[in-house]
Amino acid sequence: MVPQQPLSYIGRVTDRASLLAALADPQRLRIVDALAEGDRAPTELSEALELPSNLLAHHLGVLTEAGVIRRRRSDGDGRRSYLALNWDEPIVAATIGSGEAFGACRVVFVCTANSARSQFAAALFARQSDVPVASAGTQPADAINPRALAELERRGLEPLTPHPVSLAFERRMDDLVVAVCDNAYEADGTLASVHWSVPDPAAADTDEAFAAAFDQIQPRVRRLAAAVTNGDPS
Repeated sequence: MVPQQPLSYIGRVTDRASLLAALADPQRLRIVDALAEGDRAPTELSEALELPSNLLAHHLGVLTEAGVIRRRRSDGDGRRSYLALNWDEPIVAATIGSGEAFGACRVVFVCTANSARSQFAAALFARQSDVPVASAGTQPADAINPRALAELERRGLEPLTPHPVSLAFERRMDDLVVAVCDNAYEADGTLASVHWSVPDPAAADTDEAFAAAFDQIQPRVRRLAAAVTNGDPS
């Protein structure tokens, strides 16, 4: 007698089939590739892909239902929301295209205080890429958050600078600026070329929140490090 497969396994297979069906569409794959480059508001995504809002809404509904993407309310302007990939899903990560290489003389990660998220991103990037990297804050704190320092140590990393620095002091004309928080991104529409909508772990002020922020940043940094080259890629 052939043993029956448990219902939990059947459920996982069903979920996987739904996810693969959601990805089996050229337009939805374009959406996935665009969100691999950075989190975007629906209007930003519509403009980038030149998709009508009603058609985009349909595809986003399918991808959200399948667990491919998530929608998150902005920490800054609560009227805005951002779309992000579900980086925790292995099938989603495996589906993402490699993207075209692009050149940058330096990458600068920015958040408001430069006390946690941008420090995580810069330390991770430095470990994975030869492209120069820095971090800064639009309103830098006096010190790096102790929980952030503990999380970096737990991951075998250390901050690139001993204390937060101001973006106004650090930024150069040819930098690729990556905003890793909503407030920094929304403060100036020309500030960043890339935006990652990562919640501020200091708001919760728990070790779990800082670990979660690190985990959200890590796959994004990995993707960026694989795409960016030092200077002109040609």
